Amino acid sequence: MRQFTAVVNPAAGGSTAAAALLRVARVLREAGATLETEYSRSLAHAQDIARGAGERGRVVLAVGGDGIAGGIGGALSGTDTVLGLVPAGRGNDFARALDLPAEPAALARILLDAKPRPVDTVEVCSAVHDRTVVLGSVYAGVDALANRHANQARLLRGAASYYAGGLRAVTTWRPAVYRVTVDGREHTHRGYTVVAANSPYYGSGRMIAPGARVDDGLLEVVMIREAPRRLFFTLMNELRSGAHVERPEVTIVRGREIRVEADRPVPYGADGEVEATLPVTVRVLPGALRMLR
Repeated sequence: MRQFTAVVNPAAGGSTAAAALLRVARVLREAGATLETEYSRSLAHAQDIARGAGERGRVVLAVGGDGIAGGIGGALSGTDTVLGLVPAGRGNDFARALDLPAEPAALARILLDAKPRPVDTVEVCSAVHDRTVVLGSVYAGVDALANRHANQARLLRGAASYYAGGLRAVTTWRPAVYRVTVDGREHTHRGYTVVAANSPYYGSGRMIAPGARVDDGLLEVVMIREAPRRLFFTLMNELRSGAHVERPEVTIVRGREIRVEADRPVPYGADGEVEATLPVTVRVLPGALRMLR
């Protein structure tokens, strides 16, 4: 029977992280599993807890949203530690990519019985952050600004906070000229964003990269060129279904190493947490993390 250490982000979704864990924990303990719970003071603290639990041979559960999932997943990347997710954040996009069930008993059965399977992780390198490893996506442009606004929202949660953040970001955004180098091949465009995606989803269920897979050893690079603001709002709505990929303003390529630069300071983010300014280099780390899914 598995031994679990749950690392809880108390800030994720208000009090929902602890509540989500309690519902799953009951099923785990009834099945005979042992579970210890640790509350993190910061992302760095959560990563330290996860590493320590892994060294003791325990399965780590990241309880919260994409920030703690990506942070802990990055910390465990390249190790033999097994990671499970208990989604309890605002977006839960990597859990969505893994098709994890929302019902606590069904999720608990996966945590108890699923065979660990490898997933890719994403190495992010810049002059500011040196080296960070995340799970889902790296995005540079208006969506990084939108995510910043969403994180600052106090009265809105989930998709509503991302949508409001997106509206605020688009109204003040002026297109940048990007230089995107994918496996040595250069692409230049003037526009809104560049996303290097390991997961199809970001921004609370928006399907930015429908063809992205978490275990194929590749990143899907989505580039959205300049368009009239009215059309860009249409593109935002089409992210719900992935229909935006048919637009001529959207270019998609795939690769293993991506370098993103711009003609002015452009913000970028990763898994809802990392905030910095271009340039950045992104690399896929194939099969670097073992997860329950």
